[in-house]
Amino acid sequence: MRTVLLTVGKAKAPFAEADAHYLRLLDRYQPVELVEARDDEALVSRLPAEGRVTAIDARGRAMGSEEWAGWLQERRLEARDLYLLLGGPRGLPQAALERADDVISLGPQTLAHQLARVVVLEQLFRAAKIAAGEPYHY
Repeated sequence: MRTVLLTVGKAKAPFAEADAHYLRLLDRYQPVELVEARDDEALVSRLPAEGRVTAIDARGRAMGSEEWAGWLQERRLEARDLYLLLGGPRGLPQAALERADDVISLGPQTLAHQLARVVVLEQLFRAAKIAAGEPYHY
């Protein structure tokens, strides 16, 4: 199973360092490929024809850490490539939301899109550690 985080825009300091940090930590559990599209149109053109597509959007369902771990385990059992979509400053385009198999929210607060990338990577890392039966601070 391949895991891809497809985002709009490139990470800039200080977020780029945090992205790299979590990508390194994830390599042991659930390697994640980061694909940065230049704009909404480029993101939509990279949507896969096959695989599980999950949009990260405020209108989705919020999950606690244990739920993230269960969700990740379910995706692993599906054994399909997993694509996580994260929009830019204006969120995800409608075409991306329509292609999504499910939609997850990071909560009701508004996050800068570059910070949201870090939060998604951190949640994937936390979920992978929980799924591996390893302790993680709550």
